[in-house]
Formats: sequence, C-alpha cells, structure tokens
Amino acid sequence: MKLMQLYASLKSDLQTIEDTLAQSVSSDLPLLNESAQHLLKAGGKRLRPVFVLLSGKFGEYDLSRIKYVAAALELIHMASLVHDDVIDDADTRRGQPTVKAKWDNRIAMFTGDYINGKALVVASELGDPRIHQILSSAIVQMCIGEMEQIRDFFNTEQTVRHYLLRIRRKTALLIAISCQLGAIAAGAPENICNALYRYGYQVGMTFQITDDLLDICGTEKKIGKPPGSDLRQGNITLPVLYALQEPPIREPLLAEIARIREKEGAADSAKAVKLVRSSKGIRESEKLAERYMEKALKELERLPDVPARRNLADIAKFVAQRSY
Repeated sequence: MKLMQLYASLKSDLQTIEDTLAQSVSSDLPLLNESAQHLLKAGGKRLRPVFVLLSGKFGEYDLSRIKYVAAALELIHMASLVHDDVIDDADTRRGQPTVKAKWDNRIAMFTGDYINGKALVVASELGDPRIHQILSSAIVQMCIGEMEQIRDFFNTEQTVRHYLLRIRRKTALLIAISCQLGAIAAGAPENICNALYRYGYQVGMTFQITDDLLDICGTEKKIGKPPGSDLRQGNITLPVLYALQEPPIREPLLAEIARIREKEGAADSAKAVKLVRSSKGIRESEKLAERYMEKALKELERLPDVPARRNLADIAKFVAQRSY
C-alpha cells in the first residue's frame, strides 16, 4: 500500500486524533489559545500518530484509548518544533509563520511548555502509570538532545558517535515510543511492544539522517528552506562530519564553516554545501540510513504477519527514500 493510500485508509481515525489535539490545546487564555491553535493548524505529516495507530493493530485496537497516546505524542513533537524555531530563529515552518515570528520568543517558549504539559494531561486519561513514565522520560531525553545540539554548534571535532547519540535522543526516541506505546495501549504482548520499539528506533534514526541529507541535497522548493540551513545555524550533521574526514575537502570546508560562524548565521552556505555534495559524505550517510532501514525491516519479521506489519514496512522504505 502506498503512503497516500495508507493515510486515506486511516482518515477517519486520524480525524479523531485531530479533534483530540484541538480539544487538548484549547485554553481560556485567548493569546495562549491562539498561539497553540496556530501551530496545530499548520498541519504536518502526523507520522507519530500513524505509528501509534498501526502499532495498536497488534493488540486489541480501541481508538477511544489509543487516541490519547497518539495525541500526547504529537503534542510533544509539536512542542519541540516551537522550541526548535526559537533556537533556530526560524520565521516559517510548513509555509506558515512560526509562533516566534507571529508573536515573539517569550510567547513561543511558553506555548511550547504549555503544549508539553498538555501532552502529559492527555496521557493521564488512560490511567496507566507506565505510559506516563515512558512519555515523561522521553521529554527529558529530548531536552538533553536539544542541549547537546546547542553545545555542539559549529563543533567540527565532534564524532559520528556523538552525532548518532544526539539524534537518538532528539528524534529517534519519540518515534520508537510511538510504536511501543500504541502497542502497550492496545494490550499487546511485551515481546511485540519491544520489537515495535526497536523498529521505531531504527526508523527514527533513518528519518533524521535522511532529513540531514535533504538539508544538503534538497531544493528549496521541496524542503521549504534554502539548502544548508543547518550549517548556517551551526548544526554539524552527518554528511558534513563524513566530508570533514576527507583530506582534500577538510581544510576548505573548515574555512567555510569558520566564515559562516563569524557571520552569526547570516552567511551564505552555498560553497560549503557544494563541498559536502562533492564529498563521499553523501553516499556514506545514505549507506548508514539504508542500514538503519534494513534493521527496521528485520525487526518487523518478529511480528505477526498482519496488514499493519506491511504498512510499517512501507513507511520505513518511504522514510529512507523521501525527498521532502
């Protein structure tokens, strides 16, 4: 089943989650309500809710329960985007003004905090302490990942291992628990919940590496921002780390990164992007993303052969091959 067909087949359930999200972020404070609803209306792939719904198919599928898990996870993701936009000084996301651009940094930070809090309130509807603990722990790890990224801005001496640990916390973990918690909420056996967690982790790593590749190789039309945006912000991603390992490219690339740093994000990164594109960093990053994707597919072999398993395989392949 193609991805659009999958979304179409889940349309009714996704609409229920969309309604739950809208109800969850509503507030009696007009400004907070407006800023939270603005973010919600900007839309998105709703990939994490899709993982929750599909994982719920491996147990007793009950949308009246699973919707709270799906909504909580999407809210945590939304909150991280609001905070990211403040850190990155981003004016647009998904073609719409960011919360920080429409209001200011203070409103954006409190909106993100509010949405994070609402995520835990929504999850409490299930009355399952384990789900609450997993979500709370994930928020902590995501914050650590964000802090590590800030700490390593323009750090050209960081290792690939450090990069992988950072994206595990920042991106992969939330996708992993989306798969795990969907199954837990549906009462699936522990071995299935664990296999889905591992699948989600591998897909999450694939997702972030592919995202970092798109920032270098994509076009502004497809990715919604100029290529090299990560570099301008000081975020040294996997393709750049691999490129820095090549002697002919290392010195000119270091010089470009130093120039970008001096301009405090206002510099043109086109030359640096060109250097990375000409390196082995692109192919090496692609190979690593492919390995993670293959590991994800391997985890699926541990699961019962139901339609949801094939859907999850299709998503893993899409994540590795996506161009937006």
